[in-house]
Amino acid sequence: MGSDRELSSKLEVVVAATFIVAAFIIAARVEVIVHTVLSYVIAGWSGFFVMAVELLGGRLLAPSFGSGIYVWGAIISVFMLALSLGYLAGGRLSMYQPSVRKLGVLLLIAAVTMMPIMWFGDPMLEVIAERFSDPRTASLLAATGLFFVPTFASGMISPYAVRLLVSERASSGRHAGQLYFVSTFGSAAGTLLTSFYLVLILEVNQILLAMMSVSAVIGGIACALRPAAIERAE
Repeated sequence: MGSDRELSSKLEVVVAATFIVAAFIIAARVEVIVHTVLSYVIAGWSGFFVMAVELLGGRLLAPSFGSGIYVWGAIISVFMLALSLGYLAGGRLSMYQPSVRKLGVLLLIAAVTMMPIMWFGDPMLEVIAERFSDPRTASLLAATGLFFVPTFASGMISPYAVRLLVSERASSGRHAGQLYFVSTFGSAAGTLLTSFYLVLILEVNQILLAMMSVSAVIGGIACALRPAAIERAE
């Protein structure tokens, strides 16, 4: 009788321990999935954000410099240069204890650096237009002053997210391809939605404020998450 009770109590302990271990494993797995999904969401939204701002850049510069080939050439050049430098910096930054929290911070930085466009954009464009008669120089300076910093910060996101997603060298190409697919798809969505719909129903500053708000929400969620097990290990 006593041995049966002892055996039964041992079984209960084993079952309880098994449930506890299973709960920890499931929780860790869910945590990894949440971090992975959020990395893709941030990358996709960043692509949307960059292309929407680039299109709105033409609307912002048009009253002062027109909408000719010089203006669009300046905007595209500034965005491409800022993105390329952002890719380089994001890859470097990802070497030092990468985390989804830091990825969220990058998104928040990109959003915050958009504020000067709404606050000081028009006065800055007026000053540049008055001091520089060459439309090429003027539009290039204006595009650099308004868009370089937020685009640079946005460019850091994709390579940083790749580092978070890659845990094995064998799967690095697949993860990089999937992430750049999501990012580029977000860029296409930002281009179409902004040019076909948003500019028809909202003012430029309203669109910028809405996108900054979305970035703040997504970035805030990322910053609120605790580091995943793999991030803590690193």
